Amino acid sequence: MPVKKAKQLAGEVLLQVEGLQVEVAGKALVRGVDVQVAKGEVVALVGESGSGKTLTALAVMGLLAPELAVRAKSMIFDGQELQSLPAEARRLLRGKRMAMVFQEPATALNPVLRCGYQVEEALMIHTRLGRKARRERVLELFAQVQLPEPERIFVSYPHEISGGQRQRVMIAMALANNPDLLVADEPTTALDVTVQAEILALMQDLQKRLGMAMLWITHDFGVVRKLADRVVVLRDGKVVEQGVVADVLASPKAAYTKDLLAATLVMKRGQKVRGKGKGKVAKSPPLLAVAGVQQVYRQGGWWWGGKPLVALDEVGFELSAGGVLGVVGESGSGKSTLAKVLTRLVAPQAGRVVFMGRDFLALRGEELRLARREMQMVFQDPVTSLSPKLPIGESIAEGVRAHGTMAEREIAGYVAKLLKEVGLPVDCAGRLPHQFSGGQRQRIAIARALALQPKLLIADEPVSALDVQVQAQVLELLAKIRRERGMAMVFISHDLRVVSHVADEVLVMHQGKIVERGPVAAVFGAPAHDYTRRLVGAVV
Repeated sequence: MPVKKAKQLAGEVLLQVEGLQVEVAGKALVRGVDVQVAKGEVVALVGESGSGKTLTALAVMGLLAPELAVRAKSMIFDGQELQSLPAEARRLLRGKRMAMVFQEPATALNPVLRCGYQVEEALMIHTRLGRKARRERVLELFAQVQLPEPERIFVSYPHEISGGQRQRVMIAMALANNPDLLVADEPTTALDVTVQAEILALMQDLQKRLGMAMLWITHDFGVVRKLADRVVVLRDGKVVEQGVVADVLASPKAAYTKDLLAATLVMKRGQKVRGKGKGKVAKSPPLLAVAGVQQVYRQGGWWWGGKPLVALDEVGFELSAGGVLGVVGESGSGKSTLAKVLTRLVAPQAGRVVFMGRDFLALRGEELRLARREMQMVFQDPVTSLSPKLPIGESIAEGVRAHGTMAEREIAGYVAKLLKEVGLPVDCAGRLPHQFSGGQRQRIAIARALALQPKLLIADEPVSALDVQVQAQVLELLAKIRRERGMAMVFISHDLRVVSHVADEVLVMHQGKIVERGPVAAVFGAPAHDYTRRLVGAVV
């Protein structure tokens, strides 16, 4: 998308925010933010979690919680001062001329209302269309956002459609009344790489055809480069830099912007990547050997005769000691099911898993308990994998106590050592998980997994929910631990950029099957399978 020149935008201002302040209990969360969006322009708000991006957008939309105090020198939308509008007038403006798409449609959509009715609601509030006309308009919108089978989606509940389809429903709802300004809060962050590319292409096309302005919130500079005309960089509630995208990306002035750009992962293709980068060179027996693994679920339960869902279909691979195997694919490809099979959280219907020379699936009782010490897992979301009631030091020590690998008097010192190893202060062992940031919680989860000094670490999307800088820090931590401990990893991700930076070899999974495998540089540099080419081509 060609970058618009700033001088072309003069005199066409749609939204002008000056000196925006957001406070809670006397603490400033947004401090003097200025944002300007011209008619037909796309402006990106960029920054880490806690930088004030979403608060700024919600303040513009008038959707902040009552306990948050909002004030600004001015907040003008198309000549109207938003701060002086009565609540009812602001509500009527919102959804008609200003609309918003949220990050996670699964929580933004009402789970007990059909998708078509939820979009109809926006038309009922802001138009006088009859029932038949509303239905026709919703079906037209569903077609406009490229939803397959609009009639089926109309009568479906949110849980009955995919994540990408739910986001398209949200976009249709936002577009229902042809808004002049669309605010999009990380609308592609939770989506697979191919779905993300489709949504970005859709938004580009709609913005161009409808001529609407967009305020796009993201932490991904790849998205900024593809979509935005101008960028505003926020840190700790303040604007540290803003300007035309091409200028800011080519020569950032603020040190923070430089740090963000430096931490942004770029897909490595056709070149040697970090790690061993040599493929299968070990002559010794593999640490992990998987063969013919089959896992089938039935949708609706076996007793209802539901359709079989093949989660894993004849999956097999080997991993040498100290190696890193990346596993990539879209949601539903079988990645997480594979992790559950490897860790014995799910028993497959067929196949073998040989770990450290032993049939891991055949182990029982004490033999299984001892073998599990050597294979640990880091889950995607530490909020749900860490007990909210246990101090983090107790969580880290759980495995050590359960296996009796150390005297009780030594545990506190060992926990302190692990905290230091993952870059956390040693005096934080008594704090609870909610007192830490997302990146810190993931470091705690890694420390817990390392406590038993495993030979193999299974990492299931360990950085997908993290900001770009925190993501880079956690990846560097994992690389450091791997070097120092000689530990092997199975690294599961839908983000090919991440895998290209950490893995030696990669498996590409699609509908439960491995469709391609090999050294990372070879697979991503010259993909042989159509599905792999589609994944690589979708990387922003």
